[in-house]
Amino acid sequence: MKFVHIADMHFDCPFTSLAIKEGLAQKRRLEQRQILKKVIDYIKQNKIELLFIAGDLYEQEYIRKTTIEYINNLFKEIPQTKILIAPGNHDPLIKNSYYKQYNWSENVYIFDWQINKINIENINIYGYGFEDFYSSNSGIEQIKIHEKEKINILLTHASLDSSKAEDMQYNAVNTNDLEKLGFDYIALGHIHKSNYKTNKKMVYPGSGVSLGFDELGEHGMIVGDINLKNKNIEIEFVKLDETEFCEKEVNIEDIFSDEELIEKINSLKLQEKNLYKIVLIGKRNYNIDEQEILKLINKQNILKIKNSAKTKYNLEQISKEESLKGIFIKECLEKLEIGKNEKVIEDVIELGLELLES
Repeated sequence: MKFVHIADMHFDCPFTSLAIKEGLAQKRRLEQRQILKKVIDYIKQNKIELLFIAGDLYEQEYIRKTTIEYINNLFKEIPQTKILIAPGNHDPLIKNSYYKQYNWSENVYIFDWQINKINIENINIYGYGFEDFYSSNSGIEQIKIHEKEKINILLTHASLDSSKAEDMQYNAVNTNDLEKLGFDYIALGHIHKSNYKTNKKMVYPGSGVSLGFDELGEHGMIVGDINLKNKNIEIEFVKLDETEFCEKEVNIEDIFSDEELIEKINSLKLQEKNLYKIVLIGKRNYNIDEQEILKLINKQNILKIKNSAKTKYNLEQISKEESLKGIFIKECLEKLEIGKNEKVIEDVIELGLELLES
């Protein structure tokens, strides 16, 4: 039996970080639709029996009924596929949720917060869904699997092995606790970066479509093949999003003017379909206005410029000045001479000079 596992589609996400380019946010929302269409077409072509959606299918705050209708019409195209949804923190099963207020296709099953179990051809599928925007006590760790001779799968939206206090509000669970439960596969959502290369049993497929520069690299879905005889499950990652968010470093130590910097950025070899953040590194020779540079470059797929370069100063010359700056630099250089932490002193020098010049 074959399955597809997706999560974190975030339909009708506002894409506020992309507002810098006119029309780009709307373009990405259209691409969200195209990507789900790819998923459905793949299911049709490969006769997939199960579709797992591990939460955050849409944004409760922004979702439109027309988008729900689009999604559901796609679901109707695969009537032989059982679609199982575990609501997450962005699409919780609240009172006015479309999960409650909309008449979904007959092949759609939506899990609630009571940890239900359904059986499909000798496969037990357990699921837990958020009933609110936060979940701190799902009870997943107390699940008892009674039919261990069957394939047992868990579907949920969860924060796995998180040490951050904020993430503890999003169904925080521990890997060791989950392993003890004995599931053959755990279909997770919430983390937008896939982990299939490092964990074949507790899997985040990652977001189906990248939402910004904090989600670099490929995005897609997990396809699984279940052998009901030996309980073996093989999985693979299938790329869906043709657009990748990428970072490109540019060393500017040999740059002395805006014109040179613009020419260097314009000469970069970039993939046209991808979106880029340019990170300036090295030591800068002059003050750079990143927003002004961004306006003047001719590559439309560069959305951001981040200045991580340090200021280059003639410290020996400044130390000879009869000024507050001169005294400050002289003392810093003396610290360096007696073996103080070089990196710390350099950071202090840069911060101090910027403050004294402001």
